[in-house]
Amino acid sequence: MPAKAKTRASRHLAVELANVDLDRGGRAVLRDIDWKIRPGERWLLFGANGAGKTQLLKLVAGAVWPRPTGRERRRYRVHGEWHATPQDVLADIAYLGPERQDRYHRYGWNMRVENVVATGHFRTEVLLDAVDAAARRAVRQALAALDIERLARRSFFTLSYGERRLVLIARALASRPKLLLLDELFTGLDATYRARVRAWLEGTSRSQRPWVLAAHRGADVPRAATHGLVLERGRIAYRGRIGAAPLAAWFHKDMAPRRAPRRPRVGRVLARLTQADVYLDGVQVLRALDFELHAGECWVVHGGNGSGKTTLLRTLYGDHGVASGGTIERDGIEPGVALEAFRLRVGLVAPHLQTDHPLHLTVAEVVQSGARASIGLNERATARERAAAVVAMREFGVARLAARSIGELSYGQSRRVLFARSAMGRPDLLLLDEPFAGLDPPTRADLMRRLARRAVAGAAIVIATHHREEWPGFATHELELRRGAQRYRGPIRP
Repeated sequence: MPAKAKTRASRHLAVELANVDLDRGGRAVLRDIDWKIRPGERWLLFGANGAGKTQLLKLVAGAVWPRPTGRERRRYRVHGEWHATPQDVLADIAYLGPERQDRYHRYGWNMRVENVVATGHFRTEVLLDAVDAAARRAVRQALAALDIERLARRSFFTLSYGERRLVLIARALASRPKLLLLDELFTGLDATYRARVRAWLEGTSRSQRPWVLAAHRGADVPRAATHGLVLERGRIAYRGRIGAAPLAAWFHKDMAPRRAPRRPRVGRVLARLTQADVYLDGVQVLRALDFELHAGECWVVHGGNGSGKTTLLRTLYGDHGVASGGTIERDGIEPGVALEAFRLRVGLVAPHLQTDHPLHLTVAEVVQSGARASIGLNERATARERAAAVVAMREFGVARLAARSIGELSYGQSRRVLFARSAMGRPDLLLLDEPFAGLDPPTRADLMRRLARRAVAGAAIVIATHHREEWPGFATHELELRRGAQRYRGPIRP
């Protein structure tokens, strides 16, 4: 390596893990991990949900500690000097995953976007210092790298899930990291934003800064990747050059049933929006929307980031109100009848639910809470609710996790838990907001088959997604949104 290249490489982190085991909650998560990350390397991290990908990234980031065995080694080199623990290099590592995004929701950090990105420059959670000229310059450069300068003065909570993800990537860039750890980076991004992020990743090939990207979709694999690591049940199954990585099996799972199942006859109106305007923090998100949902229908809601998909589903559920001049009607809800009566008939799967539930709750408690449409349980579940939760957990493949806390689960495992929670009480309506985000292909295929059974049994379904391959074969209608307004509403187009 030329002298200049060596000098540039020494500015970035090298990581070495040897004989590393990791336990969480008294359970083995990772075993016999041997892995080196060198400057200039760009790693793809693959594995099934629960294989240990997120925990491995956290281990590298210094957020969790290996099991002491006397044989383990975790060390970091920068500027030619080795450090035996991550404590001396924490400020040089940028870890970005769903939990970072969830933290803003959990703690109510509704800052302006430019201030969110500025916290990356100062390497703090919230702003503690005045934004000086250097910070403003770092913010401008980070936002420009992802072409999202137009979001600078927006409040964080007015953004879509995908827009928030891009803002947090900009925040990571503003911290000038020497190592990037990117967990499910593409979750919640529409096609335009995914292409933009892939282009940014491709551009990193000109830098010696290493990165690790955990991903589940073939479309999210950037050409700039140099190496691949595959985990199976907490152990390394492959580690080496990306060209020889056994990845093909991950990307050829057909999610939809081969034939669309026979659906029941369309029935009564479950919900109706008429000329509905919806505002969040003074920003209009839905515009004069008309939408009518009947029992037995399956709607796909699609559109770019910021088009209003999540807001529509949460408005139907009752989390957001409709502005004066528009109306919303729900089956069975009349003057004097509480909205709770409708919610008890609705199963909801949405990213914010993974944030709202306290992390100490067990899987069984989270699933049981679905019977009451509540976050957690104010009192012990009844025998009937516990029995129903066991059935739901078995249906969605999480019965073996019943006693574990949700804080111990992978993102994909948590999503299965939300599916089980949504099934409590055999709901009339399922509202599914990006339900397959963060899931490996086999899990997505399995859950789609289970949804097909619910559709045949008569449940109405509304699913919001960015991915055409996630449209159910049993879908009956589609709603395309653009900037909060209806662009198309009607039967599925060819």
